[in-house]
Amino acid sequence: MFTGIVSDVGQILDITPSGDLRRLRIASAYDAGTIPLGASIANSGPCLTVVGVEPRAGGSAIAFDVGAETLAVTTLGQWRAGGHVNLERSLRVGDELGGHMVSGHVDGIAEILTRRDFDGMAHFRFRAPKDLAKFIAVKGSVALDGASLTVNAVEGDTFEVLLIPHTLEVTTWGERRVGDKVNIEVDQMARYAARLMEAGRDEPRLPP
Repeated sequence: MFTGIVSDVGQILDITPSGDLRRLRIASAYDAGTIPLGASIANSGPCLTVVGVEPRAGGSAIAFDVGAETLAVTTLGQWRAGGHVNLERSLRVGDELGGHMVSGHVDGIAEILTRRDFDGMAHFRFRAPKDLAKFIAVKGSVALDGASLTVNAVEGDTFEVLLIPHTLEVTTWGERRVGDKVNIEVDQMARYAARLMEAGRDEPRLPP
């Protein structure tokens, strides 16, 4: 589990095909000695398993294997060497829950429709996949490229968020532009609520 609070911005060193997999190596400021093999790290949304780690000037080089399904349902298939990635290590007992509960299982891909900058902040409008739009609510949470963000407005399959200067500085969001695709994970609580409502409607009604 994760919280959607980005703790480092990594840089893609290289991407190597290996059968149906791609080996992804990320340069990070994380101390190599603190990252065991098998650890879970969110990479701009998707939770990936560490398969290799080595010390590097300023931190570490971390390797992940990415499967065909992840490549198909996330933006990872579009990543290139030199690009930047939001990183978050998995939640540990006692850690502060600063964002919201995020599983690292991406639901789909959203598109940036508009970006408006003012007073050091940035206002974004997105189009969500139609099957996910029903789970996005005003003042609710959504994870976009691994960052926990608050929804300011919803209209049909579009929604809006406002990013403060700090978020723009310490994540990849300062680089995001109109037309970019981003990984989206909807709030799990919204999914559970929708499922409970569906189950209630499906229950047989007793005759009066």
